[in-house]
Amino acid sequence: MDSSLHIPLLQVKGLCKHFPVYNQGFFKRQAGLVKACDDVTFDLMPGETLGLVGESGSGKTTTGRTILRALQPTRGQVLFRTNGSAVDLAALPAKQLKPLRAHMQMIFQDPFSSLNPRMAVGDIVGEPLVIHGLAKGKNLTDRVVAMLEKVGLKPEHRTRYPHAFSGGQRQRIGIARALILHPSLIVADEPVSALDVSVQGQVINLLRALQQELGLSCLFIAHDLSVVKHICDRVAVMYAGKIVELAATDDLFTTPRHPYTKALLSAVPSPDPDKKMSFVLEGEVADPGNLPPGCSFNPRCPVVEEECMSEAPQLEEIRPGHFVRCHTEQCPKGQWIREE
Repeated sequence: MDSSLHIPLLQVKGLCKHFPVYNQGFFKRQAGLVKACDDVTFDLMPGETLGLVGESGSGKTTTGRTILRALQPTRGQVLFRTNGSAVDLAALPAKQLKPLRAHMQMIFQDPFSSLNPRMAVGDIVGEPLVIHGLAKGKNLTDRVVAMLEKVGLKPEHRTRYPHAFSGGQRQRIGIARALILHPSLIVADEPVSALDVSVQGQVINLLRALQQELGLSCLFIAHDLSVVKHICDRVAVMYAGKIVELAATDDLFTTPRHPYTKALLSAVPSPDPDKKMSFVLEGEVADPGNLPPGCSFNPRCPVVEEECMSEAPQLEEIRPGHFVRCHTEQCPKGQWIREE
């Protein structure tokens, strides 16, 4: 058995991305910090899909972009394994990042705004090969055509422009562009949220098939838990910039332990019209620029305790592979387990 399969491809350790907030006026003194991504830690194994879920504003997209160094980390480590050794992406100078870009790519949420409307599809998909000097001429054309066919498009589509395609087809173009370099890591930022429901399934099945064929590791950012359950091996739940629960998909969906996770699962639509939400969550997601003391979830938590108001909980492993950031897990309350 290949021992490298048991070594994480990506290790994120204490990753933070804070945005300074300045006062209005001539001196523009710093007035505070927006902690969009704060102390995020997880591993991603070769060939694994890790789901990153949470409400809008929870820090999912910022985390994904910071990992790929589209945003400069405030602190923390992003250890990416390539050619047998681990490299800290967070500490690398910008000039040394370019060779590593071929090994890590991103699929964006909006399949239209992420494509240059003035470039033909063949040029869009082939641009990464040109940038990295990996192909030109007939070799470039052949590789572009092969990738278009792999994602379900036709060779003649390479001469058309993005406006001539449907939303699902545009996302296939974005996927082809991301995979043309055969990367080992893909960050998919809500890749199906802008698509019709009927098209979502097609794109999800395409991503799964390509992942198995190419051996990709994927960080799948989403807010649709039904999609996450279908495609992900493990799930990390984010709230106010922090991971509050991390577990295998089946474990998290059957026995969620953090109150926020239970509320998210309870809000998933059910085909039974008489079934009521067993765990209603009120209020808005915490302001990352003005977090409450203690646990950032305490203003919305129905099982809040005195300790939660003053001391921030740590992410702890409550059973093998299942991590929770919650004080109440010291004495689990069975009545909060989601009803099936």
